[in-house]
Amino acid sequence: MSTPLSTQFIGLLVLYLAVLFAVAPFLGRYMRRALEEGDYRLTAWGRPFERALYRLAGVRADAEMGWKQYAIAVLVFNVLGVVFVYAIQRLQGMLPLNPQAFGAVSPDSSFNTAISFVSNTNWQGYAGESTMSYLTQMLALTMQNFVSAATGIAVVFALIRGFARHGAATLGNFWVDLVRTTLYVLLPLSLITALLLVSQGVIQNFDRYQDATLVSELSYTQPKVDAAGQPVLDTAGQPVTEDVKTRTQTLAMGPVASQEAIKMLGTNGGGFFNANSAHPYENPTPFTNFVEMLAIFLIPAALCFAFGEMVRDRRQGVAVLASMTVIFVVMAIAAVVSEQQVNAALTSLGIDHVASALQAGGNMEGKEVRFGISATSLFATITTAASCGAVNGMHDSFTAIGGLVPMLLMQLGEVVFGGVGSGLYGMLVYAVLAVFIAGLMIGRTPEYLGKKIEAYEMKMTAVAILVTPLLVLVGTGIAVMTEGGRAGVFNPGTHGFSEILYALSSAANNNGSAFAGLSANTPFYNTLLAAAMWFGRFWIIVPVLAMAGSLAAKRRTPPTAGTMPTHGPLFVVLLVGSVLLVGALTYVPALALGPVAEQLQHIPAAVQAVAR
Repeated sequence: MSTPLSTQFIGLLVLYLAVLFAVAPFLGRYMRRALEEGDYRLTAWGRPFERALYRLAGVRADAEMGWKQYAIAVLVFNVLGVVFVYAIQRLQGMLPLNPQAFGAVSPDSSFNTAISFVSNTNWQGYAGESTMSYLTQMLALTMQNFVSAATGIAVVFALIRGFARHGAATLGNFWVDLVRTTLYVLLPLSLITALLLVSQGVIQNFDRYQDATLVSELSYTQPKVDAAGQPVLDTAGQPVTEDVKTRTQTLAMGPVASQEAIKMLGTNGGGFFNANSAHPYENPTPFTNFVEMLAIFLIPAALCFAFGEMVRDRRQGVAVLASMTVIFVVMAIAAVVSEQQVNAALTSLGIDHVASALQAGGNMEGKEVRFGISATSLFATITTAASCGAVNGMHDSFTAIGGLVPMLLMQLGEVVFGGVGSGLYGMLVYAVLAVFIAGLMIGRTPEYLGKKIEAYEMKMTAVAILVTPLLVLVGTGIAVMTEGGRAGVFNPGTHGFSEILYALSSAANNNGSAFAGLSANTPFYNTLLAAAMWFGRFWIIVPVLAMAGSLAAKRRTPPTAGTMPTHGPLFVVLLVGSVLLVGALTYVPALALGPVAEQLQHIPAAVQAVAR
């Protein structure tokens, strides 16, 4: 049996956090200056491009916006993005850079994918290498990876300005924030990351797909599909399969490294290939696996330091980062310990699954064999703690508790590092809630960073915190009560329920990963999940900007002897407690019906295994 916590995992986790925290402070300082200082010398190279873009768009860089103008600009820009991405997919067959001659994507899948990439979710109900042309991958999907990430960063900078400014009516200019984030932060980091990935074997080309001859004939069974790519069902409504024999394998090509880099850095997660970061052309070596994990957390961690710089108290950013790290480490340990245990269900069948010279031991089902249990489980924890959704293993094959960890991390609101921008503004919303709760306990008007937290801020906080649980739980209820929702479930019982709950949690929290046993590329799920993704993104952004506008207009209150410090260990405990109590307890009944019930079902098998 594997050890409860391997030294390999401990070493990997320590190395990962050490590198992350060594780089993040410098990047955070750079980001703050790149977005806030128009004369910053390190961004001088891009100023001609910046001015040209403003002239082309008719934008006045010196004209700042109030929160309503800022919110309208965000919404208009993203609605146009949905229309653009949808149109590219529907017209794909008539556009260039399509060497495989892929036709138009179906209307419901195009709609779902457009909202998915615009909302920074990157939920994929399709296989990229058999559906999307090179032009669609680059012009529609990769471009949205940049601007959706830039949108999240722009919104969090607007919220930070709300805390940092006093008696102000404006929060900055969305168009300026969008351009500077893309030009000075995302593009340079993506270029560096893409070159690192290419050096390790990630492909970057425009070649036609290549056919390779196999050493021996391969036989396999696959679902039968019609001309539109939809599964063929028999009279009982079950999928029809067909036997296939072949001596060749088609190797997909394409501009992968450029999409892979921003997929990770922008916490987007949408892979060029259906296997995502388990595909050797996306993630070929343990080094690229480490680089990709680092890229996911890099900007969210750096934004915590940028926050401390902007409010002129670095301890505030460190306290937020410490809260995120505490939850992340505990969750990562829980996932790895669970996956390193022998699967009781297999043991009860007399299958020896103990570690030996011939097998890894633990739950290797669904793990990437190049990386092993530790690196695959850590990757799963990172990608769901952040709003990324990239995967290098099959989450559907995790143990009940191992699968609960990524699900719960999403349900916390994607605030444990979270998406670029969205993670920090989500955690700052919880910080406002934490000081409000503390104020009630000690009988004082709550304050955060010198700003009094009053009724309006608490209303916006309530909306921002409660909207995603509403979408997840109501959406799951609709799916399990309707024929269209149940039709996509191929695993009966508790695990099938977990697949639906995971899908809605992933969509509403803009993550994009999946318990892939659920067949979600149907009109029902494409529509339901698209609605969850859109409202899960923008029903939070609007109240966050409203709160920022209210805070910016307030004057700073000087601290007194009764002011609660928001930068020490006590506040970290209070913030972590607020996230867990409000975020986690909301989902306890649903989790009890899914992964918890599934784990309890394994107890008889475990008892039988011990008796043997």
